[in-house]
Formats: sequence, structure tokens, C-alpha cells
Amino acid sequence: MAPSSSSTSALSPSVFAARPAVDRELAGFGAAHRELVLGIGEELAPAMDALEAMLAGGKRLRPTFCYWGWRGAGGAADDERLIRAAASLEYLQACALIHDDVIDNSDTRRGLPATHKRLAGLHADQGWSGDGDGFGRGAAILIGDLCLVWSDEMYQASGFPPEVLREGRRPFDAMRTEVMAGQYLDTLEQVRSTSTREAALRVMRYKSAKYTVERPLHLGAALAGRYEELAGVYTDYGLPLGVAFQLRDDVLGVFGDPSTTGKPAGDDLREGKRTLIVAETLARTGAADGERFASLLGDPDLSVDAVEWMCGLIEGSGALRACEDLVEEYAGQAVAALDSPELDADAREPLRALVVAATARTH
Repeated sequence: MAPSSSSTSALSPSVFAARPAVDRELAGFGAAHRELVLGIGEELAPAMDALEAMLAGGKRLRPTFCYWGWRGAGGAADDERLIRAAASLEYLQACALIHDDVIDNSDTRRGLPATHKRLAGLHADQGWSGDGDGFGRGAAILIGDLCLVWSDEMYQASGFPPEVLREGRRPFDAMRTEVMAGQYLDTLEQVRSTSTREAALRVMRYKSAKYTVERPLHLGAALAGRYEELAGVYTDYGLPLGVAFQLRDDVLGVFGDPSTTGKPAGDDLREGKRTLIVAETLARTGAADGERFASLLGDPDLSVDAVEWMCGLIEGSGALRACEDLVEEYAGQAVAALDSPELDADAREPLRALVVAATARTH
């Protein structure tokens, strides 16, 4: 049985013990690099403001999993080198989110204008010539690329000896390749309009599960010198948990409270995301309803009534229940993996608690 995922409020603060230190490292690195960028030209300030706004949000899940991957391998609780290496994953996350919002043409991210929309607004406010939306997209792509560069730079400057950094490169480099491949597969599924369970699960595995949970854990183990012993344990824990995390996110993308998710209700339906919840709905409903559902999916002007009808079909077809059951099943698999004797006992309960955090109905 998986832990209850109704709330994260009862989680011990020690589970997220690394977050304040990660935030400090990001603040220091960001301030130094802002100065470098503004030395090139003061007009780059709005781009840096947009980047900093993106980095200010989020729960730091990837650095947290990296930290507990390190602790599970016997690493010390207060190693500043590990914190810097873990913090570098937040720049990779910012890159992925900025580019994802451009690809999906999302209006918001974490309750604020998406980076490309923010910079399109700058174009309009300044009365510049040309296509404001095109400027916003181009500028956001460049900011995302800069985040990818800085992720690598921050990792390399973490302070570990070269031979340790080389060990960490195995999961660090694999993670970056996998998330880009997963993003391409996701983009491909939108235009193919296949909406199969298998395709949706493959996208979740590479775009989210490996990149959010498995590879950060692998990175922590590799930096502690125990990749070979723990890679399998962390895969058995990380892959099912990562899929459960993305499934929860997909459910929230349709049924979530906008005040919590930071996006309008039904936003994933307007964006036409070919998620597992969509695949399950189409597989479980009749031809007429299925055709109507498919024709509405991806309409950016989807009305409130249309969203309500689609949500009703998702729930009535049993697709929502099926996805909720899968979240519980995958979370249970993750918890079971923590029984491995290879894992340092100090990390077991925090990793168990992170199953709750990653699959919470309000994350």
C-alpha cells in the first residue's frame, strides 16, 4: 500500500533539509553571473529578471532527490560540494520549463506569465518594431539555452575532484539527453495524435520520471562513489515514483485548483497534451463521445462548458479512477524498493516521505 498523498503538510522539514542551502547556492551563483551578463549590456536586465523569476519557484525536488541519493550512499549531511552539484539541476529544470512553455505556447507558469509571454509583454511595453510574440519566443529560447549552459558550469564548479565529477557525468549527461529526447517524443505525440497508453507512458518515463527522480538519485550515488551498488535500487524506486509524479501532475493539469497549480482549470486540455489520462479516456469511451473529445482537445479557445464536459467524460469513463489507481500502484512500488540493504538507513524514511510529497494531490 502506498502512503497517503492527500497532503504534504505533515512532512518533516528534514526531508527538505537541503533546500535552504540549495537556494543560497543558486542566489550566489545567480548574482555573480548576473553581474557578468549586465557587464555585456544593461539592456539584458529584463532577461535576467525573467530567469530569476523562473528560478524563484518550485520545490527543488531534483536537488532534494540528489541529496538523498547521496545520503542513501553514505554521503555526509553537510557537504557543500554536493549542494552545489545538486543545485545545478535547478538550471536544467529552468531550461526544460522555459522551452516547454514555448513549445506548448503556455500563458502561465507557477501563477506568473510564462517567460516568452513576459518578454513579449516587454516588447509591447517598449513599443518596439516587429513581431512581439516572435521576440518573446526567441528570447525565451536563448534564456533556456543559457540555463542549460549554467547548469553544466555550476556542476563543474561544485568543488569535487575531477575523477569524482567524471563519475557523476554518467547520470548527469544521460539525464540531459533523456529529457531532450522525452520532450521531442512529447512534441511528436501532439502532431501524431495517437493517444495510446504505451506512447504516453514512454513520454512520461523519459521526459519526467528519469529526469525528476531516477537520475538525480543516480547523481548523488555516483558523487558518493557508490553508483554501481545503488543504481538498480534507485531505478526501482525512482522510475515508478517519477511516473506517479507525472501522472499526478497530469491529473492536476485537468482537475487542479488554479490557485494551487498556477494555471487555468483544464489548461492541459486547451494545450492538447496527449497524456495518459487522455489515452485512458479515449480507450474507455464510445465512438461519438471519443470523436467529440478528440476534436475539442487542443482548442486554445475551449469554453468553460466544453472543459466541464470533457472533465465529466474523463471521470465518467473511469479514466480518472484508473490514473489515480496507477499513482497508488507506482508509489507502492517505489516504497517497496526502499527495503534494499544497500541503502543507508538514514535515507529510508526521507525517501519514503518524498513519495508522499511527489504524489500529493495538491503539489
